[in-house]
Amino acid sequence: MTYIVTDACIKCKYTDCVEVCPVDCFYEGENMLVIHPDECIDCGVCEPECPAEAIKADTESNLEKWLELNTKFADIWPNLTMKKDAPADADDFVNKDGKFEEFFSEAPGEGD
Repeated sequence: MTYIVTDACIKCKYTDCVEVCPVDCFYEGENMLVIHPDECIDCGVCEPECPAEAIKADTESNLEKWLELNTKFADIWPNLTMKKDAPADADDFVNKDGKFEEFFSEAPGEGD
């Protein structure tokens, strides 16, 4: 099992999860984070830290798309090991529907 980041992270990009990760398995895109499933040790400490509730166990149903997306972009985007400030408008997007279709970007973030 591994943990993965879902579309709830898009445009929110809180990094509270990054701060508690003992193995630095988070990777930063322009407007969301992903977890590298081969690096995640399944400790679960990141899940309760996410204000957007974007982190899920890959054993939950209907998350295959997100496991694939996390795997793909963790190999492309830069590693993020330190907490950063969330975007100024992050709270405006927490409960917004359709974020993937409207806002997802394949562009990398800045990383560390």
